[in-house]
Amino acid sequence: MSHANYLFTSESVSEGHPDKVCDQISDAILDAFIENDIKLGIADDSLVNTRLGCETLCTTNKIVIAGEGRGQAPLFIKYGNHAVINRELISQIARDVVRDIGYDQNGFSYHGADIEVLLHGQSPDIARGVDAKKKKGEEQEGAGDQGMMFGFACTESEVYEKGSFMPAPIYFAHKILKVLAEKRRSKQLFDLQPDAKSQVTVQYIDGKPVGCTKVVVSTQHNPETRNGKKYSPAMVKDLIGDAVASALPDGWMPKRSSDFLVNPTGNFVVGGPDGDCGLTGRKIIVDTYGGYAPHGGGAFSGKDPTKVDRSAAYAARYLAKNVVAAGIAERCTIQIAYAIGVADPMSLLVDMHGTGKVEEKKLERALPEIFRLTPTNIRRTLKLNRPIYRRTAAYGHFGRAPDKDGGFSWEKTDLVKDIRTAVA
Repeated sequence: MSHANYLFTSESVSEGHPDKVCDQISDAILDAFIENDIKLGIADDSLVNTRLGCETLCTTNKIVIAGEGRGQAPLFIKYGNHAVINRELISQIARDVVRDIGYDQNGFSYHGADIEVLLHGQSPDIARGVDAKKKKGEEQEGAGDQGMMFGFACTESEVYEKGSFMPAPIYFAHKILKVLAEKRRSKQLFDLQPDAKSQVTVQYIDGKPVGCTKVVVSTQHNPETRNGKKYSPAMVKDLIGDAVASALPDGWMPKRSSDFLVNPTGNFVVGGPDGDCGLTGRKIIVDTYGGYAPHGGGAFSGKDPTKVDRSAAYAARYLAKNVVAAGIAERCTIQIAYAIGVADPMSLLVDMHGTGKVEEKKLERALPEIFRLTPTNIRRTLKLNRPIYRRTAAYGHFGRAPDKDGGFSWEKTDLVKDIRTAVA
């Protein structure tokens, strides 16, 4: 931001939002492909077989899964001289996701939805550009597509959660919905249903977040209470008010009741894919930085790690976060660009927004030496050949704690020492 005092708004959506249902189905299918290859011994940190570009569409009791991929039995099965997708197995993966989210409604149910599977084999023209080739004595995969990817990190959320390095608006928009989802699943807020959205407007003074001026929450709910009373927006507001406040720092909740809006349309009973069609990849700003930083335009979910839309965006976040964690800048944006089939990036840009303690050109020279930005090295170093993707498909791909099994590996800050040494 160019000025010190301003308002900034970000939104998040819950795991039950129609687009997020689709993202989770696509990523659950990707996890199944990778897990199957691991069981067969044809995938580890050095090898990769899975190729997948999986798109999902959800509407009233209908799920359509389309795209291209490469895999082994039982996901792909022999049919004559061709390998075709195992539609029953893919359909069951989708049903399991919908059931886990909590949809068993007349208009959208894990057991009642009709599922159409239109996945097919990967184009040989795409495979030719991506499959590993010998270059300077080592194998290197080409980038799975052209495009530019951005990574971002900042210090402003560190006061509230150590290690997140995220902008406050998207961080708290996610947190509100995670709290509501936890309480829905634990039956503390039994009358809530899976679909929900949040929107948080944060006030900045002297460039620092100090509180919320507006909070908007729209959440699907049962039409009536257990006592048979029809829910009004005021009743829903009373129902979730304490949970929303608990997700924010003390004193951040808007002071005026009129600045906390709940279900402003007046009713939210019909929700999920029955209320609005969902599609994979439509929540790319929710997935990243809430609009606070640039986005290259490529979605993440349903894409295997050879596709730089996903893996290079993770790598850019990894580098930006380590730069900020090293104390070299309070804010850092990194852009990387690729050409399809080419391993090395076309360009690298570092922008520390006037907060840097070293020249950006120095970092632009040092970072590719510390961490090679080829798809092969990104995949191997961040250990992306693992079934870790469905968990990323709700509540953001960034600002999460690294998991013991390698999930969210791009959130580690293990390059801090190397970066400090390189720019000393």
